[in-house]
Amino acid sequence: MPNKALKLYDPQIYELIRQEKTRQSGCLRLIPSENYVSKAVMEATGSCLTNKYAEGYPGKRYYEGQQVTDLIETVAIERGKKIFNAEHCNVQAYSGSVANLAAYNGLIKPGDTIMGLSLTDGGHLTHGWKVSITSRIYNAVYYKVRPDTGRMDYNEIEDLAKKYKPKLIISGATAYPREIDFEIFGSIAKKVGAYHVSDIAHISGLVVAGIHKSPVPYSDVVSTTTHKTLRGPRGGMLLSKAEHAERIDRAVFPGQQGGPHMHTMAAIAVALAEADTPEFIAYANQIVKNSKRLAEKLMEYGFNLVSGGTDNHLILIDLRNKGISGKKYAKALDRARIVSNYNTVPGDTAPPANPSGLRMGTPAITSRGMKEDEMDIIASFMNRVAENIDNENEIEQIGKEVLLLCSRFPIPEHFIIQSKES
Repeated sequence: MPNKALKLYDPQIYELIRQEKTRQSGCLRLIPSENYVSKAVMEATGSCLTNKYAEGYPGKRYYEGQQVTDLIETVAIERGKKIFNAEHCNVQAYSGSVANLAAYNGLIKPGDTIMGLSLTDGGHLTHGWKVSITSRIYNAVYYKVRPDTGRMDYNEIEDLAKKYKPKLIISGATAYPREIDFEIFGSIAKKVGAYHVSDIAHISGLVVAGIHKSPVPYSDVVSTTTHKTLRGPRGGMLLSKAEHAERIDRAVFPGQQGGPHMHTMAAIAVALAEADTPEFIAYANQIVKNSKRLAEKLMEYGFNLVSGGTDNHLILIDLRNKGISGKKYAKALDRARIVSNYNTVPGDTAPPANPSGLRMGTPAITSRGMKEDEMDIIASFMNRVAENIDNENEIEQIGKEVLLLCSRFPIPEHFIIQSKES
């Protein structure tokens, strides 16, 4: 019986986990950084490997008993190098944030200038934003998106780079719905003598599937999480050119971390194997199809989308024309079993705690098997919530309809592993 020991030893936590599983099953999870992992990934995450310390790297450990862990890490490394076509891969970073900091620490020195996308324009905290430790370690400057288009202006980015002469330029985003031209970023970095670090945490699954151009040929280091569109466990990974391999590895261990999480690393290896299949490519393509269809339908309902649409898994709504705050809308959607997150939008004058935007994405609902027809239904749900935001009876009714839709698409327990076994 699954979780029998947990149920007997700690029934309270057992029950809370059961409640969370029920919640995930009965709602539309539209947070773009969330997804569902396969049962195989889940089993590796909860394996006996959680008992093992493995400081160091394969063949160079500081603890004995590494006969098996060395093999597991080597498998994960080789699979990462293969699917991303990278010269070097580090799978030890605890998270994407840790991976980003290791990339910076491996390439430049404290006090050097870094340049990344402003948080309010879609960048990540670790791209040098003022409340992040990265802004205390490095001198951070920011580029923005164009206020009229919501898109990056590469000429403006190049002008900023020439003005500030950063030692490191970060490409990538956490709330940018358009494809990023990593090749141009690489060219800009070369012109000003900067290192180029690409953060593809959100789109790594799309890169693996060949839907978005890979930054690997144009970057000194590529950083990513291993969940989100890649659909693995919560972890981080770094890809780099061979010339930077030793510096990156040392920046992770012993520079920032002690013992790696071997149970997560094994689950990463499983997820990378799942990503190396035609089925994964079909799933990644469907993510973008769903995102584009949902964006189209939302615009038909009068929603203002930043940049006028999407090229990836993510949609960013500017709610100012609706007269609704992002926080109020996100909470109303949540009561209707539609889970998203409120978010700043370019040019937002509202505070980050109560911004004007809503961020959403399609990875999790795509993993459940939903396609374009379901996007039409979801868009209609969202429009009804916006139109009845203070009508709790209507929101409750929408929640019942969401629950019925979810019942047609059970939480998946198997992805690629199931098709291999069959």
